[in-house]
This record gives sequence, C-alpha cells and structure tokens, in this order.
Amino acid sequence: MDPATVGGNRCRAVEWLLAGDPAIRWQTLDSLVEAPAADVDAARSAVTTEGWGARLLAHQDPEGTWAQGLYSPKWVSTTYTMLLLRELGLPADDPQAHRACAVLLDSAVGPQSRDGIGWASETCITGMVLSILSAFEFDDDRLERFVDHLFGEQMDDGGWNCRYRRGAHHASMNTTILALEALVRYERHRAEKTGTLAAVREAQRRGREFLLVHHLYRSHRTGEVIQRNYVRFAFPPQWHFDVLRGLDYFRDVGADRDPRLVDGIDLVHSKRGSDGRWTLEHRYKARDWFQMETVGRPSRWNTLRALRVLDWWENPAP
Repeated sequence: MDPATVGGNRCRAVEWLLAGDPAIRWQTLDSLVEAPAADVDAARSAVTTEGWGARLLAHQDPEGTWAQGLYSPKWVSTTYTMLLLRELGLPADDPQAHRACAVLLDSAVGPQSRDGIGWASETCITGMVLSILSAFEFDDDRLERFVDHLFGEQMDDGGWNCRYRRGAHHASMNTTILALEALVRYERHRAEKTGTLAAVREAQRRGREFLLVHHLYRSHRTGEVIQRNYVRFAFPPQWHFDVLRGLDYFRDVGADRDPRLVDGIDLVHSKRGSDGRWTLEHRYKARDWFQMETVGRPSRWNTLRALRVLDWWENPAP
C-alpha cells in the first residue's frame, strides 16, 4: 500500500478512536497523539463516570464484589471485571476498585491460607490477581506472597504453566503472559521498595525469552502455529494469549526490537483493513455484563493496540 495512503488511513483511524468510549479516547491521546498530560488525565477521569467504565462500576455488589463471586462466574466475577477495568484504565485511586482489591486480597490471604495465597494459588489466577492489585496500586505487604509464588513456579524454559505441579514439562503461552503482565505492574508499583527489582526484571527477561523462542505463536520444533486462537485478536482476551496481546506487553516494557518478533509484527500488518482499522476476530464466550464490540466488525480495541504496537516497532526512541 502506498505510504501516503497508509498515513491518511492512520489519521482517519485515530480520529475514529478519539470518537469512541473514554477508555479508548484517553489511551489514544496518551499513546498515539502524545497529548499533554493534563488532557490525558482529564480524559482518563471520564472512565469513572461515563461509558463502559461507569457501566461496570454500577454492577458492583454492596460487598465490593461483582456477580457475588471472586473468580467465577466467567466473565462477570470480581477478578474478570477488575481485569477489564484495568484495561479500561480506571484511575488507580478509584475507591470502588480499592474496595474490590481489599476483598480479593483478604479472601486469598486469610487465616485459611497458611501463609500462602489460598484460592489464588493457581498460577494463572496468581498473575491476574497480582496484576489487578498492582495496577490499582494497592499497597500491602501481602502482595509479596503472590510474587514469591510466581518466582517459585517459573519453569526451566523461562515460562509458566498452571499445570506445572501436575506434570507439565513445557510452559504455557497463556500462563506466561499473565505472569509477565503481573510482574511488570508489580515492578512499577512496589519492586524497588521491596528490594525485588532485579529479581522481578530477571523473571520477566526469562519469560520474554520463552515467548521469543516461539516467535510468539510458533512451535519451536516444527514452526507450525501452536493454537489457532494465538493468531486471532480478541478483546477482552480474559486469560488467553494472542500475538497482539504479547506484542503489547513487549511494547509496554520498552523491550528490544528482537528479530524474532518480526513474524508477529507481519501478522499485525496483514490484518489491517483497507480503511486502516482492525476487526474484532474472536470473542471468548461466557457471561458478560455487556458487549463492547461485534465480532467481524471494526474494533477500536484492536485498532488502538495494533497502532501503538506498530508505532513502537517502527519509531524507536532515540
């Protein structure tokens, strides 16, 4: 495609994003427009009072949970609703979010946990809960139990697998991305304070290497696509890995532009429509509070994430 056409389509796609929900608008201003911080903060604050964020907050139970559950029912329980609020960019100091964080932490790290993390000790859940607590800057020494669990569950190949203690010999892309997303948020929140910064970064480095060995979605033995869903871009991804989610993590941490990511970048390019947008290719079906987008139609979530990944890849910082 002619570069001028690509550039024009990008501008129109950004305008389309800016006309979307506050959750899309503030992230577009932040990562694609590079608007002043005051404008970004003002747009982000609207997540609490308008659109998808306000709708989710309105469903919170009096007890601070959602759907009266911690991890189930999917996708409307407290864990999954908070994951979505994290992706929307609900401000970290939101009082409703902090109430839910307290419920999640107290329920996992209580008198029945025997110094562990109770129901959150399944490694995928560990990653999700730690990422929520860290994203909303919930400051509590008990967070270190979740970090210690992830350290202890990291496998020899650098990744994680929730079936590790049940005989798995190879890490899982799904569990690994959840652990990595948790650790980078914890790194920013508490790692320096707790003296774990070097260890947290090393665990992430090893986890990224596991993803890189697989070029994000290929068997390291045969080169074949590991799972069809890895190359289908879904939102929200819930606990599932896909190439766009993986690339967005590499972008978020400012990782080196490793040549083993080229396959993934090419895949993102290949899915751009003639209008400069990306479609919602897949949805993980279960209960949800409402549907943000329609499968097969242009997706603001996928367009936002794809554009910021390509900007990171194609315009390296000096």
